[in-house]
Amino acid sequence: MYFIGPDDKFPPVELADEDGFLAVTRELTIKRILEAYHSGIFPWYSEGQPVLWWSPDPRMVLFPEKLKISKSMRPYLNKNKFQVTFNQDFEAVIDHCGKVFRKGQDGTWISPDIKRSYLELHQMGIAISAEVWDNNDLVGGLYGIYLRDKKIFCGESMFARASNASKFGLIKMVQKLQNEGVRLIDCQVYTDHLSSLGAEEIPREEFLEYLK
Repeated sequence: MYFIGPDDKFPPVELADEDGFLAVTRELTIKRILEAYHSGIFPWYSEGQPVLWWSPDPRMVLFPEKLKISKSMRPYLNKNKFQVTFNQDFEAVIDHCGKVFRKGQDGTWISPDIKRSYLELHQMGIAISAEVWDNNDLVGGLYGIYLRDKKIFCGESMFARASNASKFGLIKMVQKLQNEGVRLIDCQVYTDHLSSLGAEEIPREEFLEYLK
């Protein structure tokens, strides 16, 4: 683990520990966040901690063309069970994501600093969201960082207040990004939920090639 000052660059990601933990900073700036994502690094820490930066190996990714739509989801899509918008209420999405209980986590990693920074990135057109609606009720959504020049979307968090709402939104987001030429969706770390949708682990070195 490396402590880096405001003017220091990140160390090589190969120096991360076996869990992917790489570095610590005191500050969370837009410049630092953008440097991180372009280097295969992301922030993940709890409120009250310094800023912790990660680059796991292997890396969980979803190639859009490998998206799996289960039989149980097809009726939802065929009947347009929900309505999906993009970038219509980013702040509400990140607020709801911050309230989701996640097993093994004490509180939320979406601290006020994270929210403030990603709202600024959204205003810059870099952080984007998908909102899932049941009539006028926001029942699901997700957000992440869109590296347009790399054709990569880095998914950050999702939430659901109705059965399959977040999965519905993710499918619609993946289809939208695929139409825009996105080559890879960064899912960061393995979960059974992401695996069921077709995501897979690849070596970090291979993931970094997509960022070059």
